[in-house]
Amino acid sequence: MKETNARESSASSAPSASRRILALALPTFGQLIAEPTFILIDTAIVGHIGDAALAGLSIGSTIILTAVGLCIFLAYSTTAQVAHLLGAGRRREGMQAGVDGLWLALGIGVILAIGLFTAAEPLCRALGGQGEVFDQAVAYTRAIVLGAPGMLLVYAANGVFRGLQKVRITLIAAVGGAILNTVLDVLFVIVLGWGIVGSGTATLIAQWFMGLFLAIPAILWAKADGASLKPQLSGLARAGGDALPLFIRTLAIRAAMVVTVACAARMGTQVLAGFQAVNSSWNFAMNMLDSVGIAGQTLVGAALGAGAVGRARRLTGATGRMGLAVGAIIGFGFAVVGLFAGHFFSPSPQIQLLIAAGMVTMGVFFPLQGWMMALDGILIGARDYRYLAATCLATAGVYIAVVMALADLALPLIPGDFARTIILWTVFNVILMGGRGLANGLRARSDQWMRA
Repeated sequence: MKETNARESSASSAPSASRRILALALPTFGQLIAEPTFILIDTAIVGHIGDAALAGLSIGSTIILTAVGLCIFLAYSTTAQVAHLLGAGRRREGMQAGVDGLWLALGIGVILAIGLFTAAEPLCRALGGQGEVFDQAVAYTRAIVLGAPGMLLVYAANGVFRGLQKVRITLIAAVGGAILNTVLDVLFVIVLGWGIVGSGTATLIAQWFMGLFLAIPAILWAKADGASLKPQLSGLARAGGDALPLFIRTLAIRAAMVVTVACAARMGTQVLAGFQAVNSSWNFAMNMLDSVGIAGQTLVGAALGAGAVGRARRLTGATGRMGLAVGAIIGFGFAVVGLFAGHFFSPSPQIQLLIAAGMVTMGVFFPLQGWMMALDGILIGARDYRYLAATCLATAGVYIAVVMALADLALPLIPGDFARTIILWTVFNVILMGGRGLANGLRARSDQWMRA
């Protein structure tokens, strides 16, 4: 027993834990930016078609990113299930959970594709599409949503490989998908002249390529371990039960972000323009923080599955410290870059100033965000989904009430867009990010999350 404890302690020492977290976090970051990279590539290519096409792309990409983003629970729940079962030495059951996750992803993806294809016109109109912009948005949306099943397969397969702690293949898939998307974008849009439909078609092919590239080896490994390739009703029910609280958690966060955008819009065009630049940059940087949380989620999930509570506790501490350190480093860089980044987003000196104000303010709070995201990943790895759903819902509710009151009452009394920008981002971080961090920190200090 002493020898076993010594080995566990050595395996979970701070330097070892940090190396294991980084070994998982770095490839995971590359995988996380796959979908934003696709949209970025599409933007660069479509920008050469015309202003209406670019505006239509903005509407269409908002629809697909929102819909796919709400399904991120497929990756989280599959990761936690596979990690727990493998940690418990139940490899066949773990791989069966992965197969069930793939079937669930495919089913949701098909329903999502059909629903968005059918509802493309009212959705694009609701987001402000008119005239030629509306036509371009509908065409792009109907093309790209056909790749939704492939992208959701990527989410579920990523969960399998994260649970197995074999994440390099997910990075290879992401890089391969980005290269394929770029080549096909140039071919379809520029060479063949298919316009914005060609861009959407290129992305849907890349999404299916990634989905099959990851799903096929996951299925073969599951079969080799004795798992059934047929969907198991009990497994689908378990995955669906995990999905609901994770969906509520994500929906609450998305709702808070939508209200923040609406609040920025009420402050005027310049504030909204500056907000969009800061928000886009922040979304990219947040993937770095999320990758640390996902690494901790995988390791802690395996430790809890093995019943190694002490190792799970030590990994939690190491992941939290890693998130704090990475947040501090990224926050410093974010603030410094923010002083000059405005020139890349707008020729307007006023908007450049607002971008600098927003990015410096956000940079100050990145250590908090890094720590919060790390603990978020830990609690997801422990399958503490109901607590996360309840606290995210409560925190988002408080934040939405405060920011709406701020927009209606306080901000009109504050002179100057510069001060309004700083206040908006400060409230966002203190209440929404800080509230989630407080809830996660209190939970992590207890032992209840390890019994979830």
